[in-house]
Amino acid sequence: MRKVLVIAYYWPPAGGPGVQRWLKFVKYLRDFNVVPVVYVPENPHYPLVDENLLSEVPKNVQILKRPIKEPYGWASLLSKKKTRTISSGIIPEKKPSSLEKILLWVRGNLFIPDARKYWVKPSVKFLAGIIQKEGIKTIITTGPPHSLHLIGLELKTKMDVQWISDFRDPWTTIGYHKKLRLTSISQKKHRDLEKKVLTNSDKIVVTSKTTQLEFESLTNRPIKVITNGFDEVLSPLELDSKFTISHLGSLLTGRNPIALWKVLRELVNERPEFAKHLIIQLAGVVGEEVWESIGQHGLQPYTHQLGYLPHKQVVELQQKSQILLLLEIASEETKGIIPGKLFEYLNARRPILALGPKDWEAGRMVQETKAGISLSVADAQALKNVLLDWFEQFEKGALSANSIGIEKFHRRELTKELVNFITWESS
Repeated sequence: MRKVLVIAYYWPPAGGPGVQRWLKFVKYLRDFNVVPVVYVPENPHYPLVDENLLSEVPKNVQILKRPIKEPYGWASLLSKKKTRTISSGIIPEKKPSSLEKILLWVRGNLFIPDARKYWVKPSVKFLAGIIQKEGIKTIITTGPPHSLHLIGLELKTKMDVQWISDFRDPWTTIGYHKKLRLTSISQKKHRDLEKKVLTNSDKIVVTSKTTQLEFESLTNRPIKVITNGFDEVLSPLELDSKFTISHLGSLLTGRNPIALWKVLRELVNERPEFAKHLIIQLAGVVGEEVWESIGQHGLQPYTHQLGYLPHKQVVELQQKSQILLLLEIASEETKGIIPGKLFEYLNARRPILALGPKDWEAGRMVQETKAGISLSVADAQALKNVLLDWFEQFEKGALSANSIGIEKFHRRELTKELVNFITWESS
């Protein structure tokens, strides 16, 4: 059997979407004669923790750990709340405070590519011995954090290994990159590092076709799209008796669906039955500006803030909801972002309301699988028509999703694609 070294930052008990991808790949790799060896930090700064995920780590997998030094502990001496918020990806849309400006500037310019950069050198030294001892021929780095790709870069220059870099998100074109107050020198450093990783990787894995096209302009290395997916085989659950519209996961300020709040306010005012049944459920971190918008539209009485939920509860909530809300920032940079939650939404088989940029790749997937409706975030009239139609179906007990072709997104099928790419030899 072939041994593969997986170098990751997010691993149980980390919570959130970043941990799911490789936890599930590792679960199924042995089914295809690949033995994973996983390398993760010993003492990481995880903004979200889900202890329940520890039970999903395969018992027979070899886990290697080394200490990591991260600056967030020092930064939290200035403001623990703001440090946790920024490290979680919640960047204020409003004019930032002086402290927030300092933290963003430091994060963007002093820690390139990110705050885990100091884990690179000790990891390379440690892993070189492991690779030799275990007879490992393939290493895989997954980012963000993209500093982990620098571990792969160093190991590739020192050893005879195949290096595959996995990009769960883009690097320099991701939406929040512009908000890090980068100097022109820092911007160039990021671009140079990105180019170096892409041109020295033997193979590259990305999660969207948009990112594939972007990277193909920077490198001639083989690039494979392997999306995220779903895992559980779900038993049907009883649906909510209310007209629940649920968003699962972090609701960043830039994704604030103001048009949706406006339309919901209009429907509440115009239709007593709609007001009687409406419930908005938000599970995960919610930006302050989002809460302000909900309040400004008088929707707080209808909104349940559930906070961060264990993954098992999230899955149940998705199955019971009447509508699942998928949101993305309306910008050119976000067209290729496919949220990991989309695939669990598909597995829940509830109608998906996707609001994002024009030509959004995730929105196209919703339409192609007949799992729901995808609209521009600014198309208020179309949004109102859809909600009215779905509410009428809800009242008749007939609101459902008849998805097609979603089986290919099962984690085992995706792992099979990964193994084929690992073993594929270019001509």
